[in-house]
Order: sequence, then C-alpha cells, then structure tokens
Amino acid sequence: MTDITPEVQEAIDRVRDDVAALHSELVRYGLVVWTGGNVSGRVPDADLFVIKPSGVLYDELTPANMILCTLDGAVVEGSPGSDRSPSSDTAAHAYVYRNMPDVGGVVHTHSPYAVAWAAYGEPIPCVTTAMADEFGGEIPIGPFAIIGDDSIGRGIVETLSGHRSRAVLMKNHGPFTIGKDARDAVKAAVMVEDVARSVLFSRQLGTPNPIPQPAIDSLFNRYQNVYGQDPTGSLN
Repeated sequence: MTDITPEVQEAIDRVRDDVAALHSELVRYGLVVWTGGNVSGRVPDADLFVIKPSGVLYDELTPANMILCTLDGAVVEGSPGSDRSPSSDTAAHAYVYRNMPDVGGVVHTHSPYAVAWAAYGEPIPCVTTAMADEFGGEIPIGPFAIIGDDSIGRGIVETLSGHRSRAVLMKNHGPFTIGKDARDAVKAAVMVEDVARSVLFSRQLGTPNPIPQPAIDSLFNRYQNVYGQDPTGSLN
C-alpha cells in the first residue's frame, strides 16, 4: 500500500464513511435501481478519491468496501476494498477530479426523469426559481460517450467548464453531478431529478414561461450566498 500519513488516513476514513452513507440517499430519493449509479468523494489534501465498488448491492455497501483510487483511476493496492473492482465510471470520475480541482464530489444516477431528458437530447430549460437557485440556468446536455474509459469524464468537463450548472445530462445516458464534496454532489443529483420532473410536467401543459436572465442571476446569487444558515457560495 502507498505510504499514507496519519492525517491523510484520517481524511480517507472520513470520506469512506461519507461516501458509503450517501449512497443510501440515492435509494431514498429513487435515483437508482439495483446496483446502478455511484458516488465518489475526493480526499482533501491528497491526490486520492473514494468510490463505490462495481456491481455491489446498495444494502451491502459499507465504509470498508469503498475503494480508494489515485487521480489516475488506479486502485490503491493494499487498501480496504482493493480486492474488488471499482465502479465502471471510475475513469470518468478520475478525469473530473484531475481537471476540475475545485470539485470534491461526483455522482452519477439513472434517475428516470433526468434520463428521459438525456435520451431526448435537450437541455432542461431554466423555467423555475428552484432551477435558478440551484443551477444558475439551464442543465446542459453533454455528448454521447461510451462507458469504461475517460470519455464520459471528458464530456463532463467540456460541458461544465465555465458553466454555473453542477449537473450535466450525458446524452442517451443520464445525469452526472459535481459538488464541493460528495454530499453537495448528491444534493445536486436529487435536485436535478426534481426539476427534470417539474419541467417535463410543465411541457405537457404547453410551453413553459422563461425566466429573464437578470432574475436568474439574482436568484442564483441569493441562494448561493445568502440563503440558509451557513452559505458558502457556488462551486464555480
């Protein structure tokens, strides 16, 4: 196993606990079925991240079977869980962490309403105040990419670089979200499904009313920097 200081090991243990527990939120909010989807979290002050093992039932996920990886996507040999294969999206997560240093968490789900938009291949327009608050505008569409290498990661980075949204709908696949940490990325995954559902319902009634850009900017700034007990600003 790579030499790891006690301070970094303590950070790894915290991220293991968080990532393992946060997978239950994906189940709680109906964002995944069977073993699909994944959460990862960057280890602070280390070129490492923790991610779910591939094909393991959510009820069986524990901190001990989360997998520690380098930012190249390689499993850290000798660490707990290293005898299992990491998520099939590991290369994509690793690419995001290498190229977006402010990102501390990445989430992928197969939540049905967001997947419907991804299959249709159209961004979700910003037509609700909740979208303006959380995403600062539309939720964009990323390119079609094959699972298994860093193609998905490249699409995520290309689409979200310079964009206020913390979510991207990868075409014909589904949503990926980023955040300051794993919890923040899970929140974005929950919210993208919520707005995907609401805007789809609105489309069934007709053409949704757009929100003027100055109002979107004002709502986003208020929510990111004023709302709540301890506002910390947007990821971007």
